[in-house]
Amino acid sequence: MVVTVTPNPSLDRTVEVPALTRGAVLRATAHRVDPGGKGVNVSRVLARFGHPTLAVMPGGTGELAELLRAAGIQPVSTPARGVTRVNTALVEPDGTTTKVNEPGVELAAAEVDVLVDTVAVHAAPAAWVVTAGSVPRGAPDDLHARIVTAARRGGGPATRVAVDTSGPALAAAVAAGPDLVKPNVAELAELVGHPLPRLADVLAATDELRAGGVGTVLVSMGAAGALVAAPEGTWHCAAEPVTAVRSTVGAGDSTLAGYLLARTSGASPADALVHAVACGAAAVGLPGTAVPGPADVDVTSVKPASAPPESLDLTGEAA
Repeated sequence: MVVTVTPNPSLDRTVEVPALTRGAVLRATAHRVDPGGKGVNVSRVLARFGHPTLAVMPGGTGELAELLRAAGIQPVSTPARGVTRVNTALVEPDGTTTKVNEPGVELAAAEVDVLVDTVAVHAAPAAWVVTAGSVPRGAPDDLHARIVTAARRGGGPATRVAVDTSGPALAAAVAAGPDLVKPNVAELAELVGHPLPRLADVLAATDELRAGGVGTVLVSMGAAGALVAAPEGTWHCAAEPVTAVRSTVGAGDSTLAGYLLARTSGASPADALVHAVACGAAAVGLPGTAVPGPADVDVTSVKPASAPPESLDLTGEAA
């Protein structure tokens, strides 16, 4: 079982347009609605691979809960004020995506406590607890850090905790010492406080995080692939270029889900990295926030994991 926590869930509405022109009337060529939020997306990938998963979130009732159940995911809703946000993505034929994200639910202090306590209750049977996404209005920056602590308190001896967020929330979560964090290059640079133009700089940043108590750092790097720094070693790999990019939304979530799927099946960090990159590459070829399943993922399109090429230029990579 993998338990995901999405403090700010959403309904993701994707509209494909021939071109995005300000002030014009745009006629959509395709449209879809998916359950969204970073933790929810991780659960959706896991469910497509037949892996049991439970999604904890504030609010998340009505249409969102129905969509999750239809996808084979058990939703667990906690109290929240307001309604689930609708995030709208306008996608052009070359994959360029323009997003408009609504604010979402708001949590009072008591509602934050209920969310954190609910994670502790459901953590016991979990191999992983994944807390991911933005912090909703009213919640403190240390929300993900509190969830890390709660998952450890309620989890079993084999329960591990992963975090995928950004900004002050990521900094606070890192201080709680999670088993895994998954930033992209831009998020990692913000965390360590300086640019990371080369892979050597990313490696130094992952060393800094691991020395501070983080078990594993999984860095998604867009077209440059991904890197994993784990207790067993450090590896890098990349997929063949995706020629038909349809949407980059959720690619990082699919990368994290692919890594966890492989690790829970007993794969080494190096082999799990290959599966993670294959899942992320598959995601960008799918419409909107559709997530990959077994038929979409081709691990043969990914170069085997190897020692990181430290001189690799990462300027502009942030996926």
